Amino acid sequence: MAIFPKSEAELRQEQRKIYIASGAAFLSCAAVLGAAHFLLPRIIEFPADGLESRLTFLAGANLLLVMWVLIGVGMVARGRRHSADDIGGSAYSRPSPKIAVAAAFLQNTLEQFVIAAFSLSALLMLLGAPAMPFIAASVLLFGVGRISFLLGYPKGAGGRAFGMAVTLLPSLAAFVLAIAFMIARL
Repeated sequence: MAIFPKSEAELRQEQRKIYIASGAAFLSCAAVLGAAHFLLPRIIEFPADGLESRLTFLAGANLLLVMWVLIGVGMVARGRRHSADDIGGSAYSRPSPKIAVAAAFLQNTLEQFVIAAFSLSALLMLLGAPAMPFIAASVLLFGVGRISFLLGYPKGAGGRAFGMAVTLLPSLAAFVLAIAFMIARL
């Protein structure tokens, strides 16, 4: 069952949990993305730079990202099939407690997928092959983030904050880098 702060003190305590978890996510992302930048090109031969290579690499990355959306769709569909309260669909009622977490996971994963797919695509198109290790690590972090978000969801905002931040931070970094490279080209 979800944890909801009932007082200002409990709200501040939950906010502290969010800040701590987000800080841990930031450090984790920085470590993974940094290691990917320095180590992956030494152990993996990424495709040569060129439009076809970029698009092929991007297709693989996006397929791995959309896999999490498919997992969320499957969780909600399975839950609906097994719940008399939910089988009618979302047009007729809010999700019951039986599928509420799955529906929230799906909604957040879809939002995160859109941000990640567009940001990583833009970064790869603007930067080229040097972005491939960053994108590979971002896809890994997306999966870690989704699992952490789902497992932490029943523990409230502080419980899901690490997963939320691990999912979002690489996409946010890709967005900022892509904007910077685009501006630099002008």
